[in-house]
Amino acid sequence: MAKEKKVRKVEVVNRKAKFEYHFLAEFEAGMMLTGTEIKSIREGNANLSDAYCTFDKDGELFIRSMFIAEYKFGNQNNHETRRTRKLLLRKRELKKLSKKVKEKGFTIVPYRIYLSERGLAKLEVILAQGKKSYDKRETIKERENKRDLDRIKKWNR
Repeated sequence: MAKEKKVRKVEVVNRKAKFEYHFLAEFEAGMMLTGTEIKSIREGNANLSDAYCTFDKDGELFIRSMFIAEYKFGNQNNHETRRTRKLLLRKRELKKLSKKVKEKGFTIVPYRIYLSERGLAKLEVILAQGKKSYDKRETIKERENKRDLDRIKKWNR
């Protein structure tokens, strides 16, 4: 009998992004990580709250200011917590993103880190447009209305 590997679900989400941006398109990107970084991500020790994506002069996409905690069993060769990491996307996806980002009001938002079936860390990046303050108020109203409806449904059971 073959042993089944139990893959632990690891998901780190930038919850603030849905409140701040309108999502237009999503892309799945690989990340160039060191050994201690992937081990730390598998433990769930990552944070996307301050992270952002930029293009360099060669047209490659990088994620900056993403926090990955140091691996607690690492030695002196442990990684830097907020280093710049290269994102791996197809060329046509990179061209599409770079063309859109050059337009006014569009940005690339790192939204979610998760582990694929093969155990690779993937980053979901979103092509987004910033919300105006009245859009944010509308989002808050919708969330409160949904919460009130859920409470009423719960009481009527």
